[in-house]
Amino acid sequence: METSDDAMDAVTSWENLTGPAIGDLLAADPDHVALIPVGATEQHGPHLPTATDTIIAQAICDRVSAATGALVLPAISIGVSRWHGTQFPGTLSLTPDTLRAIVEAYAEWASHSGIRRILLVNGHVGNTAVLRVAIDDIRCSRPDLYIGLREWWTTDPTVAAEVSADAADWHGNRAETSLMYVLAPHLVDQEAASGADDPDRTADLVFSHPAGHVTRNGVTGRPSEASAALGRTLLARVVGALVQTVERGRLESPPLAGATAPPSTSSPAQPPPPRPVRAVHPSGTP
Repeated sequence: METSDDAMDAVTSWENLTGPAIGDLLAADPDHVALIPVGATEQHGPHLPTATDTIIAQAICDRVSAATGALVLPAISIGVSRWHGTQFPGTLSLTPDTLRAIVEAYAEWASHSGIRRILLVNGHVGNTAVLRVAIDDIRCSRPDLYIGLREWWTTDPTVAAEVSADAADWHGNRAETSLMYVLAPHLVDQEAASGADDPDRTADLVFSHPAGHVTRNGVTGRPSEASAALGRTLLARVVGALVQTVERGRLESPPLAGATAPPSTSSPAQPPPPRPVRAVHPSGTP
């Protein structure tokens, strides 16, 4: 991944900390916003690795952490990818109920260590509906636990426009391939990408059809047009938007007075100052 050693050293990773260190961090900062990357393991056409969605979600979270100090929990690397079916090899999928249960258990166990604010950072469109159901379950059963969802392709209007520029029902397309040219270029088959373009055949369809009925090679879009320059632009904009989201999330309270709020040592009248935010360079690297 295109990240300096200094920046990666600044990532606050759950997996790299001791248990006492995690407890001390959260006790000292009860309004801490923790990040959970949510990805998938699925076919991404002939040119991208099956871990593409997880790689992107993880890289975004790491860069946001380096800029804000946000704690990054271990990624959920298998999602709901049943749309891809079995025609194209490489896909692993959970059922929707399984992913929902994993997210709910994940949040519950994270709360035992002191986490009260969680942001799911999603890298796979097929996870969206399930993640929203899981969030509804959590906010019903645990109103003291704040949890939200952000998806990298909707964080910024420019990003959203670029992502769908070559396909509305995009997959393995120009935008995803551009990000991978920045994050893991050694995993991209550039020769295959040059000939992997496949059009979006879903416009005006009444029904949703399996992948094998709408794409010849597992791609929807034009990966031949991808570039590292576009990838750097997308990454910088996504990271910048999520840095602002994390900082707002640290200070957020329910809009209505008297609502249940996560326990905090901070005074409502005098909230603690936000953590210093490191500048995000065009590469998306703090």
